[in-house]
Amino acid sequence: MRWVFAAFLLASPVAHAEDEAQRIAFSEGRYHEAVLLSATQPSADNLAFSARSLLAEAVSDPGFIPPPHLLDDAEAKAREALTLEPDHVEARLQLAIALSLKARPLSNREAMRTGYGDEAKALADAALRDEPDNTYAHGFLAVWHLEVRRRGGAIGGSVMGASVRKARRHYSAAIQSAPDDASIHWQYARALTALNAKRYREEITSSLDAALGCQTETQLEDVMQRRAKALRDELETKSWKRAEKTAAQML
Repeated sequence: MRWVFAAFLLASPVAHAEDEAQRIAFSEGRYHEAVLLSATQPSADNLAFSARSLLAEAVSDPGFIPPPHLLDDAEAKAREALTLEPDHVEARLQLAIALSLKARPLSNREAMRTGYGDEAKALADAALRDEPDNTYAHGFLAVWHLEVRRRGGAIGGSVMGASVRKARRHYSAAIQSAPDDASIHWQYARALTALNAKRYREEITSSLDAALGCQTETQLEDVMQRRAKALRDELETKSWKRAEKTAAQML
């Protein structure tokens, strides 16, 4: 989930320095500082960046339980960004991630009642309509399809329009533009393992190996890479069902 500062080309030297400070704080895992720095100049870009920083801290939780207050704050920041710029792609994606994480501990019935899953997919789809090659929208949807297929089963997944075939298509599009992003490979492998570790073992192994072969650029990617190593070890030493349970708990 790298952040592209396209605005650098148009920014003043002061704004450039502030953006660079945010980027460095984020890459080094100083997420609270990144949020504070982005709050100095309220804008849709900075609000979306704040949401991203909050979510990075949330998913880095070693117990795989994202603190609810971080998810709530990230959702609020992303929604505020969309109030300023309704078509802001990054804000859409960060809101989609926040909603998906909030739906994670809920039962299927509870999740359906909140509408988080539908809204998250709609946000990612909207991002792709505006940016058809957006790496992270494709990466998000690859995982969305696998998670919905796992939680809803064949029938429930079909009702929601989720399938492994669509997940593969989105994953392929994501890695075509960002083959060296460990987080994309990791998240796809994790979701596929949780769905069916035995059936998709070869595909899972390929994605985990790709994640482990990436040159990481941020602390968040380092975390993803370590989790990929842990899951690969689990697949090599534990039962299929144990690996599936582990993958379903991980982030």
